[in-house]
Amino acid sequence: MTSGANLRVLADPAELAHTATLVVLAHARAAIAARGSFHLALAGGSTPRATYAELARRGAAAGFAHWHAWFGDERCVPPEDAPSNYRLARDSRLLARLPARQIHRLRGEAPEPEHEAWRYARELVATLGSPPRLDLVLLGLGPDGHTASLFPGTPALEARGWVTVGRAPTPPVERLTLTLRTLAEARCALFLVSGLDKAPMLAQILAALPGDLPASLVHPRAGTLLWLADRSAAPADTER
Repeated sequence: MTSGANLRVLADPAELAHTATLVVLAHARAAIAARGSFHLALAGGSTPRATYAELARRGAAAGFAHWHAWFGDERCVPPEDAPSNYRLARDSRLLARLPARQIHRLRGEAPEPEHEAWRYARELVATLGSPPRLDLVLLGLGPDGHTASLFPGTPALEARGWVTVGRAPTPPVERLTLTLRTLAEARCALFLVSGLDKAPMLAQILAALPGDLPASLVHPRAGTLLWLADRSAAPADTER
């Protein structure tokens, strides 16, 4: 990926959230028209919170009855814990818009994360077929270049299944995550990047510098890769 390719720079976090909402809704309409349903993988972290809240405010016109919510990753904690990605999505009220049977939760509280990774992979395949093609995967970018719970130098980057157990450098260490193989099957991978601390890493990834940063390894095989960044996170030489 070269500088500026598939990148849109927004003025601030509010404009980033609004633009992300419009992108998600456009993909939802297209998926529902083409296949009768929309399969969205949600991201954790603070950046997508405002997008989830704005999506939740969209009424029945969003077609929520046809949406399926999946999770790109989950911390190995109970769903009521503050770090839980499920809790983030639930508290934003987005999940309340969807039929309960269409919310596909990664069970972070499972006593054996490896078994839960296997179970979730089976659920993906049972719902979407093999390979499982999600319509849109929302992703973030860590200051270290990680995305989902795929961290630099960890075995999760080499996993050949659809879901695996990842390990973070800070607690909660154990994570559940979609693999690079699963992300490669997505019809669209959408990165949301906000904050000055992300700017050096985003510049490195956009410049396609050699390396094995996890976020730089996301390449939809037959889909699109999009980046939305607010001005504070964007490389200095990019234009809005």
